[in-house]
Amino acid sequence: MSEHPAVPDIAILASFSGEGGVERMLVNLANEFAERNHRVHLLLIKSTSRHLKELHPGVEAISLGSRHTATSLLPLISYLRAQRPARMLVVKDRAGRLAVRARALAGTETRLVLRLGTNLSASLKHRNLFQRWLRLWPIRHAYPKLDHIIAVSKGVADDTISLSGVAAAKVSVIRNPVLTPRVRELAQSAAPHPWLKEKTLPVVIGAGRLTFQKDFATLIRAFSRLSEKRQLRMIILGEGDQRSALQALIDELGLHDKVDLPGFAENPYAYMARADLFVLSSRWEGSPNVLTEAMLLGVPVVATDCPSGPAEILQNGRIAPLVPMGDWRQLADAMESILASPPDSALLVDAVKDYTVETSADGYLAALGLGSNTP
Repeated sequence: MSEHPAVPDIAILASFSGEGGVERMLVNLANEFAERNHRVHLLLIKSTSRHLKELHPGVEAISLGSRHTATSLLPLISYLRAQRPARMLVVKDRAGRLAVRARALAGTETRLVLRLGTNLSASLKHRNLFQRWLRLWPIRHAYPKLDHIIAVSKGVADDTISLSGVAAAKVSVIRNPVLTPRVRELAQSAAPHPWLKEKTLPVVIGAGRLTFQKDFATLIRAFSRLSEKRQLRMIILGEGDQRSALQALIDELGLHDKVDLPGFAENPYAYMARADLFVLSSRWEGSPNVLTEAMLLGVPVVATDCPSGPAEILQNGRIAPLVPMGDWRQLADAMESILASPPDSALLVDAVKDYTVETSADGYLAALGLGSNTP
């Protein structure tokens, strides 16, 4: 990571703290900027992600030398004063508020564009009143000072406008840069799991961090109910703080030979492409990349109707079933229905045609002031 980089066309401030969809999406976007001959600085608050190995040579990764957003103010001020970038894309809420403070203290005129990828109201719903106030007050103070906000779905945009009080004209909906030629290429890799190499039973796939948000416990309970009616198996990809609890639930339900938690997958697409069904069981999202990726590969899907994203991607249930959050009985019924009568894969692929990296990059560059339609 360089200590004396040249002045960038685009600075990106983000924290890479794992192998989630946000990190993968951001690498796709930064690489596309570099492919278009933009000099890109990726400013890292945290840099513990294997996705960083996939960066384009034209993307310069720069560590701020801190391990948390709260301790990154001074390094970011120093960077802004030294480099004076014309524009900066900031990823996630806390980093956005940090950037507003740093720009004011650095005295630069850097255009700040915040990318929001989650429904803030839904994520705060499970906090107490004081915790919600601690989060909302700085949002309402900082967001009006941003030059623009990118929301990954209309649900996120509407929620952000409502919570922050920013003018609707300052918020754009730009779909995630999920779909790249590399996804289809990786999907053709060798089968990565014994249950997929010589598939004798249908296989259900789930993927994401093993956290409260993703609610894999509901998916496991739904699978248990469905496995009483038909033989099948399930693989849940990812790591997280709920691994032990989920494994205990699998054992409690007697599913140890039917459900596997193999951990993080370098290539999740090789799993997805061979699945009979992909299930998203989240309590909240912004625009779930894994759902979009599964559909690109023509894999039948079922999702919870969580805020925000699945309803937009699945066209309010026209493309695939949407079920209430946390309802494992209805989730099991929807899974059974789709396994019995899968949709036309062409319908699934067509529904996500707007999620290409090229289309997304066009929108981001415009929001950053490098396009013909800068908002």
